[in-house]
Amino acid sequence: MPLEAVEARRLYRQVADQLRSLIDSGEYAVGSRLPTERELAEQLKISRPTVREALIALEVEGRLRIRVGSGIYVIEPAAVAAPATASVIEGPFELLRARELLESAIAEQAARVATKDDLARIDASLLAMENVEHPGEASMIHDRAFHVAVAGSLGNAVLVRVVGELFDQRLNPYFAQLAHYFESPGTWRTALDEHRAVRDAIASHDPQAARDAMRDHLVRSQERFAQNFGAETAAAPPAGRGRTAPQAKPTKPVRAPKMQAKNGNARRR
Repeated sequence: MPLEAVEARRLYRQVADQLRSLIDSGEYAVGSRLPTERELAEQLKISRPTVREALIALEVEGRLRIRVGSGIYVIEPAAVAAPATASVIEGPFELLRARELLESAIAEQAARVATKDDLARIDASLLAMENVEHPGEASMIHDRAFHVAVAGSLGNAVLVRVVGELFDQRLNPYFAQLAHYFESPGTWRTALDEHRAVRDAIASHDPQAARDAMRDHLVRSQERFAQNFGAETAAAPPAGRGRTAPQAKPTKPVRAPKMQAKNGNARRR
C-alpha cells in the first residue's frame, strides 16, 4: 500500500476535536455551558481567535449554540452531518491574517503604479459599496471588486486570482457563521471609510500610507470579528422553563492539544 502525505491538522480543528470528544463523553452534558473563550484560551495556552474558530466550527456542526450575552451551550447533535470538507476549511482569522500580509504589500505597490484607469475601477467599486445594503450578497460582490481592483492595478493576473480566491473564502460556513454575529450596517460604514483611506493613499501615490491603510483595514476586520460575545462575566446560565440541565464545571481543565508541524517545530496561534 503506497504511503500518503501527512498533513498537520490546523490547531483550531484540534481544539474542536477535543471539545467534541468531551461532549461525546458526557463531560459537558446537553444544556450545560462551556467555559468562556478566555478560560478555554488560558487552559489550552492558545489565542482566543483560535478558540473562537473552534467554537464556530462546532456551532456549524450543530454541537454548540453561542448565545451572545449568555454563554456557549451544548445542544442536541444536529440531524445534518458536518461538511465533509471541514478538515480543509481555513479558519476566519487565518484568512484575514493571510490577506493582511498579502494585500498590504499589494496596496503599497499599487500606490506606485496605479493609473487613472486603475483609480477609476477602484472608485467605481467604492461608489457601488456606498449604495448597497449590508449584510447581503451584493455588498460582498462590491467589496470583492474593490480588493480585486487594487490588485489589478499591478497588472499581475496571478495576484488578482489569489486576492479573489482569498476573498471568496468568506463564503465558507465558518466565516459566514462568525460574520452573522458581528456584521451590520454600522460595521459596513466603518469598513467603507477604511476602504476610502486605502483609495486615497493610492491616489496620492503614497506607498507607505497605502500599506498602512490596507493593513489597518484588515487588522480592524479581525478585531471586529474578535469582539466579546458578552458572556465573560456571566456567573450562571439564565433561568429557563421546566427542567434545568446540569451545568458544566468551568474550572474543569481541558487538555492542550498536541502540536503538529513540519520539521518538528510546533506552532501556536
